[in-house]
Amino acid sequence: MQVMTAAIEGRMARLVREFDWAATALGPAADWPAELKTAVSMILESRFPAAIVWGPGLVTIYNDAFLPILGDKPEALGRSFADVWAEVWDEIGPIAARAYAGEATFIEDFPLRIDRSGHREPAWFTFCYSPLRLSDGSVAGLIDTVMETTATVRAREDLVVLNDELRHRLKNTLATFQALARGSLRTVADRAAVNGLMDRIVAMGAAHDVLFREGWTSAAVEQVARATLAANLDRVRMQGPQVPIGARAAVALSLVLHELATNAAKYGALSATEGRVDLWWAPDETAGVFRLHWRETGGPAVRRPERTGLGSRLIDMGLSRRGTVSRRYPPAGFEADLEAPLAELTAV
Repeated sequence: MQVMTAAIEGRMARLVREFDWAATALGPAADWPAELKTAVSMILESRFPAAIVWGPGLVTIYNDAFLPILGDKPEALGRSFADVWAEVWDEIGPIAARAYAGEATFIEDFPLRIDRSGHREPAWFTFCYSPLRLSDGSVAGLIDTVMETTATVRAREDLVVLNDELRHRLKNTLATFQALARGSLRTVADRAAVNGLMDRIVAMGAAHDVLFREGWTSAAVEQVARATLAANLDRVRMQGPQVPIGARAAVALSLVLHELATNAAKYGALSATEGRVDLWWAPDETAGVFRLHWRETGGPAVRRPERTGLGSRLIDMGLSRRGTVSRRYPPAGFEADLEAPLAELTAV
């Protein structure tokens, strides 16, 4: 036959050469249009899973790489694609129809319940159905290029379950630690210090919640800020691009914002009804640094504190080891500027 040269190797190349095409709607292979011969040769030489579906009868031709997609289904060569995939044709038939109408479709992780081992089972596929045209521009068939993504989808689902479980365990651990700390410090006279410790644990928990939702690798600055400042969001004006930061920086940012908000609620803008906070940030790609700014307005007149406590020291620790923090106390409202190397900020 002249569908391909004898040089093309593989099981399906041999079967296609030996198949009695005269008994199908395609007719003898020698009489096939050049476009079909070229398409068949192309997929048989490819190592990417692919199938040709040709003519109104949806006659199927596929390559070796497509065999795992079929599994233990009955031999599909020369059969109607609709019959081969009868159990899911209601779902993929309309996609094939769009290809025959001249419209290509690409779908990622498409869920199907297919029968390729004697029973239906869930599977996921990323595939593209593209029209195959004759020289006059008319559509004569389609090419199905496909990869099964079942293992990837299931691994992703397992990771979500594991992530949720770790999140719950961390919450329980933090809650246990809080209970132990309260019990251990119950005789401490300075209850404000004890309560401050509890609040800082809550702030760390808020950062971890955001990180878990994002798969732990990174979180956006705005997400961390909103979670930490949730109690005062109506009085904080935020502005800044979506900047992803690593887990270490996310926890540091949460602690810094918690201390800033706590001080503002005690002495600054958030202690007054009309007080407001402006919070904005931006990366400087040229300088390789990230800058965050905190400005308070509408609160009582500000004075530099005579002494600094743990909260101020936590703020001064900043967002990274090589970061810098500037605190200022103009009468109109407290100001803070934080800067950190972008490379340290994105480290997990």
